[in-house]
Amino acid sequence: MGSRTIVIGDIHGCYDELEDMLAEVRFAADDRLISVGDLITKGPKSREVLERFMSDPQFSAVMGNHDLALRRKWNGEKIKLKDSQKPTNKELKKDKERFLKFLNSLPFMIDLGTHLVVHAGVRPGVALHSQTSEDLTELRSMGKDRAARDGIPWYDVYDGEKVVLFGHWPAEQPRRGKQAIGLDTGCVYGKKLTAYIIETQEFRTVPARQCYDPA
Repeated sequence: MGSRTIVIGDIHGCYDELEDMLAEVRFAADDRLISVGDLITKGPKSREVLERFMSDPQFSAVMGNHDLALRRKWNGEKIKLKDSQKPTNKELKKDKERFLKFLNSLPFMIDLGTHLVVHAGVRPGVALHSQTSEDLTELRSMGKDRAARDGIPWYDVYDGEKVVLFGHWPAEQPRRGKQAIGLDTGCVYGKKLTAYIIETQEFRTVPARQCYDPA
């Protein structure tokens, strides 16, 4: 079968569902798993998710907006955490230095050649090296408010050479653009966790075991 690159949607501390997905795809010793970010917050097992990604060389991730918020806080920036981020901050703070080293190492994008993994999106018409961290972790729609849900989705406009695999914006089914695939299907909200296998262009899903965040 050969090695596979498996890109997985927002985990948000849903460690059990992550393990369910590894079983679903029959994760093998020569496979690679890449997260679109937001490894932590909202779900019950952020620590376990981080430990898995930190300890397994087959696992990698890009920076999500929730990961970034905690990183910025721990690096001494004067930011106010969201209510959904505060329990995770409390849970992980006693091992802050170890987890911070990992969060500081996360890139904002992973270039796989034909595919690009980011958390939220890429600004159409802007070179990859000029993309801002705000767009890469927060972008949803075109216009003044990058985080708005009611504008024209960036992925409806983007038509770059690389297929962008992203998360951040949960939907019942994977979001699709000309050259973009959204993999956040709301696991932490009681929906499902989705993964995409690049080599076979195949989607795999596992159901959430419960709703961890009613929002």
